[in-house]
Amino acid sequence: MTEAIRLDHVSLWRRTQEEFTYDLKKTILSMVEGKYRQPARKLILNDLNLVVEEGEKIGIIGANGAGKSTLLKVICGILEPTQGKVRVKGNIAPLIELGAGFDADLCLIDNIIMYGVLLGFSRQEMKERINSILDFAELEDYAHAPVKSLSSGMVARLGFAIATDIHPDILILDEVLSVGDESFRRKCHKRMDRFWDNNATILVVSHSMDFIKQSCDQAIWLDKGNLKLVGESKEVIQCYIDSVN
Repeated sequence: MTEAIRLDHVSLWRRTQEEFTYDLKKTILSMVEGKYRQPARKLILNDLNLVVEEGEKIGIIGANGAGKSTLLKVICGILEPTQGKVRVKGNIAPLIELGAGFDADLCLIDNIIMYGVLLGFSRQEMKERINSILDFAELEDYAHAPVKSLSSGMVARLGFAIATDIHPDILILDEVLSVGDESFRRKCHKRMDRFWDNNATILVVSHSMDFIKQSCDQAIWLDKGNLKLVGESKEVIQCYIDSVN
């Protein structure tokens, strides 16, 4: 099989809130007074080695703060690892923070084109997809309105519609199938079924063990930034549940 994603000795240190709030004035004063100390950093991902083959559907599980969402952001290129290398083959659609890449002052049509181009698709291809994206998101009446005029739910619907309309090689999901009202959620699940039936590589973070068990052949258990276990989803989930109990 061909590798779609590869992580070699990937580690990530992040700033703590203390470091974010430690301004220049405070730093100078504390140095003058001889009280300066280096603000703490936290190890979020610790020396991860992982290979995901093309077409695999993998669930990522673990407690809150285990590093699940951070791992997805590193794979997508949103965050750069402090150490190690990440290799990704093919175009990737991240459904992590839906609408995070939109320009609030641009209209929906311009944002659809820009979002698609950022994901590696041509302007012409995105222009041809505008109608189907707006139709799925149920936002045809807002085509020429700025994104800032939409509610947060509408923005999330637009983000989901774009990322799932373009048929990426790799789809990254982070608890996003709860977008919109019940009717729209059912539509989202129906669209996602297509990705599970085709050759797309999928990584999904979910707290629903039943969903991971039913939808993913393999699972990854992250624990405080460490790769605790990788294997068949049923086996990994059972080990995780046993540890919690």
